[in-house]
Amino acid sequence: MYEGVVQDLIDELGRLPGVGPKSAQRIAFHLLQADATDVRRLADVLVEVKAKVKFCSTCFNVSEEEQCRICRDPRRDPTVLCVVEEYKDVVAIERTREYRGRYHVLGGAISPLDGIGPDQLRIRELLQRLADGEVTEVILATDPNLEGEATATYITRMLKTLGLRVTRLASGLPVGGDLEYADEVTLGRAFAGRRSADD
Repeated sequence: MYEGVVQDLIDELGRLPGVGPKSAQRIAFHLLQADATDVRRLADVLVEVKAKVKFCSTCFNVSEEEQCRICRDPRRDPTVLCVVEEYKDVVAIERTREYRGRYHVLGGAISPLDGIGPDQLRIRELLQRLADGEVTEVILATDPNLEGEATATYITRMLKTLGLRVTRLASGLPVGGDLEYADEVTLGRAFAGRRSADD
């Protein structure tokens, strides 16, 4: 335990996701030793990001404007909608440069243990977006874990009556991985999602 403001800084840093007590302490002491100009710049950016960044009114991705750059881009395919859990998932998919449609960010996944049900997610807003009939395919890109699967299953059931093509991202073995280290679920999905060797 440290005194006063140093301990307050460590406590606040420790509240950040993925930052444990030791990491919080290391970051705090790094900031104490850093040049005052660097610390001020960090503080200014933190204040600025809270003041300027909001959620896109269409897809709920982070944006500094009413709509994010993806929703404003007329070159994006408006008939394909990729549903993701979090904003960071949009960045991950965009890095692949394979997807040219639009997005819908749910803001999490169904997790009864954490008190998150369908009403806490942006599923109602998703249904409103699909009501005009412009979207013909919905790609469910939720995480391949229990919560992500539950969310994808729930949304699939909700969309059945709309006559849309609902697809799920393929899952299986990572490139460079060894079969002997793959868990049963991953290996099972790799078999279920196999494709022709000519593709």
